[in-house]
Amino acid sequence: MKFTTAYCTDVGTRKKTNQDSLLILQAETKQGTVLMASVCDGMGGLAKGEVASAAMVGVLNEWFKKDLPQLLKDGIKSEELRSSWEKAVSDAGRKIAAYGERNHVELGTTAVVLLIIADTFYIMNVGDSRVYMITDAVYQLTKDQTYVQQEVDLGRMTPQEAMMSSQKGVLLQCIGASSEVRPNFVAGDVNPGQVFMICCDGFRHVIQPSEFYEAFNPDRMVDKQAMEQAASDMTQLNIARGEEDNISVILIKVDA
Repeated sequence: MKFTTAYCTDVGTRKKTNQDSLLILQAETKQGTVLMASVCDGMGGLAKGEVASAAMVGVLNEWFKKDLPQLLKDGIKSEELRSSWEKAVSDAGRKIAAYGERNHVELGTTAVVLLIIADTFYIMNVGDSRVYMITDAVYQLTKDQTYVQQEVDLGRMTPQEAMMSSQKGVLLQCIGASSEVRPNFVAGDVNPGQVFMICCDGFRHVIQPSEFYEAFNPDRMVDKQAMEQAASDMTQLNIARGEEDNISVILIKVDA
């Protein structure tokens, strides 16, 4: 597989700093081009969120360079990948927590990671940053680790109530601020023409799935320039609608 990528990130209308960190990496291997992309959203209500998200991205960068080659050499196995990612999350959590202790601040970050190897994608997420797949419609591939999602799963809240709840931003887990973190994992098939969208929660609060499809459907993602323009346009739409959180998105088009 080959890939075309684009991204956009913005501080939004209220915050003084952008606490999101983004990562896009590709490498040529015996299995073909391998791609990994991540969005990490430093906790907006906690001090030094940008430090936490950058620390998580730094750990993922090192993982891609040092750990992934060995996993590829041995042949990718889902359980081994999961274990390796869990260790990376644990390592990042310790680094972030140690920084907080030294500086007497509380901080943390979400993380969502997409890895594509040959014809398979693997996703890990902690918190409420998301991965979507866009083909004939918009499909959410991740499940938020939030209070409102838990309430929906337990049947105590409808999806519509969750969207309107004042507690929709309450996370059940975040890296660095939670004593124990259990990431979610999902895997699936990759086919030419698919578009993957990775975003923080600030990119999707005021945008409907139908609008994402209109902007990012595969027929419109014809080249890098078109993808960059679409990412920028949707970021500006978020700003025009008053999004107060940081706004970040990565787009990946799977080429034939």
